[in-house]
Parts: sequence; structure tokens; C-alpha cells
Amino acid sequence: MENSVTSSAYPNPSILIAMNLAGAYNMEAQKLLTDKLMASDSIDLTIGQLALTIMALNSSCRDPGNKVSVLQRQMESWPPSSPSAPVSTFYGPSLAVLALCQENPTRALPIAARFAKILRFGSSPFNMDTGAMATLALTCMYNKIPGGSDEGYKILFSEVLDEVVKNVSMRIKDNGIIGDIYSTGLAMQALSVTPKQPNKEWNCQKTMDTILQEIEQGKFHNPMSIAQILPSLKGKTYLDVPHVSCSPGVEVQPTLPTQPSPVPTTASNITIIYTINNQLRGVGLLFNETMDVSVKGGSVLLVVLEEAQRRNPMFKFKTTMTSWGLVVSSINDITESVHERTYWQFLSGKTPLNEGVADYKPSNREHITANFTQY
Repeated sequence: MENSVTSSAYPNPSILIAMNLAGAYNMEAQKLLTDKLMASDSIDLTIGQLALTIMALNSSCRDPGNKVSVLQRQMESWPPSSPSAPVSTFYGPSLAVLALCQENPTRALPIAARFAKILRFGSSPFNMDTGAMATLALTCMYNKIPGGSDEGYKILFSEVLDEVVKNVSMRIKDNGIIGDIYSTGLAMQALSVTPKQPNKEWNCQKTMDTILQEIEQGKFHNPMSIAQILPSLKGKTYLDVPHVSCSPGVEVQPTLPTQPSPVPTTASNITIIYTINNQLRGVGLLFNETMDVSVKGGSVLLVVLEEAQRRNPMFKFKTTMTSWGLVVSSINDITESVHERTYWQFLSGKTPLNEGVADYKPSNREHITANFTQY
């Protein structure tokens, strides 16, 4: 995770938060990332990115300056796009409520109340990451309601928390995973701090053991996925951000674990069945094209896309860099749109992938579909 911090890389505030909560190994990377986030322009950031940047700087004991007032103004005028807006659109505002709660709970109170009411009456399917982050945000507000405030605030936050935590706990699997392995980190944070008891018993140790097994199998190699699971492995949550101790001159570096070097092997070729599909009428040309693509075994999906593009210009694609890594934003000149609520969804068979194209490694004869989808 720390090795992903370079002068040319996207400055990911989630990584800095994880480094500061868990204890950084690489102090140079910590300083570089802090300095880049300090220099970031609030205008270029989404609500969620701005909130994370504020929390990251606070975790480094740096003053976020006017970024807080900018976020406050954005949230005072924030409306969801519609009453039926997808729950995932509440992820950024959840982060904003949490960041503002940690800065000034009194000023955050009316914003948090409006957010809770809108979230409460949302009609979209539940989203695990949003539910976990909303739990953290509303738990912060529930714990920090200013004295003398109307009792209705506490009742509101309590009722919404009860509903959200119920939805999170319903997705606890028998092996301890909550949702999927990449949503489990935030869900662990949420369930460990909420004042509301899950309606399904949660065995934290079982979750921890399963996650450690997944780590040993190499499942957590994306820097963002590491950043989201690391605080929970250290018994920390985003609610601990204001309590990080920054002691100048004291650099206690944990012992790096030693791992045996993998034995190099010569990979044979595998064949991936790759389909690109757009059936959304009114959004460019309709198409459904399939190609058998041969690549070295162990290749990530991005290599498959590049080989398909090399062989057939109809499979050309573009990517966008995000905090989670590369995201495919366009295929065959059909580009995702926030306004139209469209994006390229990748599936293995009929199952959506939970890793990005630069991380997922398809197996031989696996059918991968890139489907232009509306949420």
C-alpha cells in the first residue's frame, strides 16, 4: 500500500488515513502524501474526496484550512439527484457528515439530520459500503449531539442507525465475511462502534480469521482494498481519526514480515471469452460482440482488454484513474455518464466482478462480459 505512494501517483487520502491509524512504515511516503493532499484544490474534488482529504490531514495533525468551510457549504446545498437515487450516491455525503461531525458537531447537526431523513426514505437497493459509512457518520453524530439539542435528533439518528445496522448485519455470512471480502473492512468498522446491536450475531474473531486467510491467499493487493481493511486489523476505525497521536521525532517502525520468495514458473496460455455489450437504446450504437482472447495464464483482465483492442478496433477502450485504480470508462466510443447514470459493468458469467480490471485474474475459458449498464 505504501509503495503505491509516489510523486506521480494519484494522492489517495484513504491510504494516508490507514497509514496514520495503523502506524506507518515509510515516513517519506507519509510526508509526500500529506504534502500532496495539503496542496490539493478543493474545486477539483468530489464531496467524498474532499471529506476524506480533510480526515486524512487531521489524522496527520495538519490543519485542512478552508477545505472544511468548502465542504460545509457543499453539504448545505447538497440534494440527491432524485428521491429514488441509487444508495451508492450517498457514500460521499456519508463521508462528508463524518468529516464535519469530527470538525464541529454543532454546525454539522442540521446537515446530518437532513442526510439521515433522506437516507431513511430512500427506495433503492441497499449498498454495503454506503451502509457502513453511513453507520460511522451517524454514530459520530449520535455520540456528539450537543447538549441542549432537541431530543428529536437523537431519536432520528437512533432510528436510522437501527435500520442501517440491520441491513449490514443481514449480510454477515457464515464464514464472517460481511457482503464480500472488499466491503468487510468498512463493515467491521461500522459494527464495532455502532450503539445499535446487529440483529444477527456477529463473531468479530471469525471475520478477522477469514480476512487473514484471504490476505495469505493474495486477495488484498489493490492499495485501496488494503487501506479499507487495515484499520480494522489494527482495532481502529475512522472515528479514531481525531485521536491519532502525532509525536515529532518518534518513529517506531513495526518489523516487516518476511515471506518466502515465490518460485518462478513459466505460464502457459489461456483463452478468455470476452464480450462487449450495449443494449441501452438512445445511447450510441447497439452492439454485442464476442471474441476469444489468448493471454498468458495469471494475466490480469486489463491484459485481455488490451489484446482484444489490438486485434479488433471495435474493442477499443479508455480508462480513468480512481482511488481504486483503473476503471474502464469507455468501450467502442460508448462512454459512461454520471448525468445519464451509465457505466461499464464487468461480469464473470452472470456475476459482477468485485475487483478492477488491473487486479482481477480470469481463469481459462472464463466468460467475461463488459455490459453497458444504467443504475
